Amino acid sequence: MVQQHRRRGVAVVAAAVAVAGVVAGTGGCSGSEGAAAADDRPVGDPAAVLRSADALVDAGSSKARTSLVMATGGTRVTIRGEGRYDFRKRMGQLSVVLPMDPAGADGHRPISELLAPAALYMKNRGAGVPDDKWVMLDSTTLDDGNLVTGGATDPLTAAELLRAAKDVEYVGERELAGVRVSHYRGVTDIGRAAKRAAPYARGALASAARGFAEDAVPFDAYLDDEGRLRKVRHQFSYRNQGRTVAVASTTLLYEFGVSFGVRLPPKDQIFTGKIKL
Repeated sequence: MVQQHRRRGVAVVAAAVAVAGVVAGTGGCSGSEGAAAADDRPVGDPAAVLRSADALVDAGSSKARTSLVMATGGTRVTIRGEGRYDFRKRMGQLSVVLPMDPAGADGHRPISELLAPAALYMKNRGAGVPDDKWVMLDSTTLDDGNLVTGGATDPLTAAELLRAAKDVEYVGERELAGVRVSHYRGVTDIGRAAKRAAPYARGALASAARGFAEDAVPFDAYLDDEGRLRKVRHQFSYRNQGRTVAVASTTLLYEFGVSFGVRLPPKDQIFTGKIKL
């Protein structure tokens, strides 16, 4: 069911193996006066949300900023990432910055992450992993499908989640980083998204459907005039040591078409020992 009207418009999780130690711790209808844009497409087309992953693949690549926020026990924890993503190769690279420890000191050097279909690679992981080694995780075996494990949500997987969006509402237009975008709000379902997503994302999303406390994921999505996802915020409910933790994941995409390459580490650089949690 799709609705179109205006209305007014926390939060990293226990990052399983990746960033584990960090967390264990306006009214009325929009009307017809704006029904057509200059290109004769309808203003505020909620169906565009369902196609946003395809629009990203058509765009090729972009830069990305990510944020994962959790509030637990009166403490707000934020993990931030920045990097680039190739939507056609379904690969990306991020530098993820962990929060300061309770004493105010930096908790960790930035973690280098490589995102690949069904896999996450991390360097500077710490916790017993040598500095020159990478940790590799199979996304299809993670309880969250790597939606939050690495301290960031894979940008293309974030868009694939929207293929199961329902009750999508057009909130209105706004400017985001100098770009006109359409703001949509709705709820998606991890289990349904796993069935509707592109083949590369199905295994990870199916794993997430089993691991999250709730399949229903409220979201806010911001699309530009070409249907490309510029910003998306998901609100997950994650199980952590018997508790349900609310996690807000935000992904910001910009500078589409940027050129870069991602090379996965060779086998002799993959750490095979035990990780200290």
